[in-house]
Amino acid sequence: MVKNSFISVILQEKKEENKGSVEFQIISFTNKIRRLTSHLELHKKDYLSQRGLRQILGKRQRLLSYLAKKNKIRYKELISELDIRESKNR
Repeated sequence: MVKNSFISVILQEKKEENKGSVEFQIISFTNKIRRLTSHLELHKKDYLSQRGLRQILGKRQRLLSYLAKKNKIRYKELISELDIRESKNR
């Protein structure tokens, strides 16, 4: 759960900024995704939570593609902070 504490630190920093910003929404969706993923590891047949997870993943994907089009530098910084994409060098 080290990543959750890291995300909460980022959320505390971002709360002073605009809560409707794309970065803040992506961070909060990432936090929800990680919580739902750990829940689904225990409860494998919770299909409603699986559906909710897929919806949140789609929303985050759309926000990430929007951010990538608007500002490539902020996109790359956010991706590296949250560690949500695999680099091609691995």
